[in-house]
Amino acid sequence: MPFNGIALPGLKPARLRQAMTQEQLSTRAKVGRATLARIETGAPAAPGTIRKLADALGVEPDALMAPAEQRG
Repeated sequence: MPFNGIALPGLKPARLRQAMTQEQLSTRAKVGRATLARIETGAPAAPGTIRKLADALGVEPDALMAPAEQRG
């Protein structure tokens, strides 16, 4: 079975906590804004994209993978 990526339910909350727009995060992470929008609405992300987003937000990748109710 092929690997299709990982969902990031914590991505949008992490972005909003930093008061960043999708455009700002996509520029900082060097990820297309449309790609970011798809990931925020449930599309899976590749490991390299997850690392770019986490680095741009200053968080560990696992923080983006955890649902909001599991973070403190």
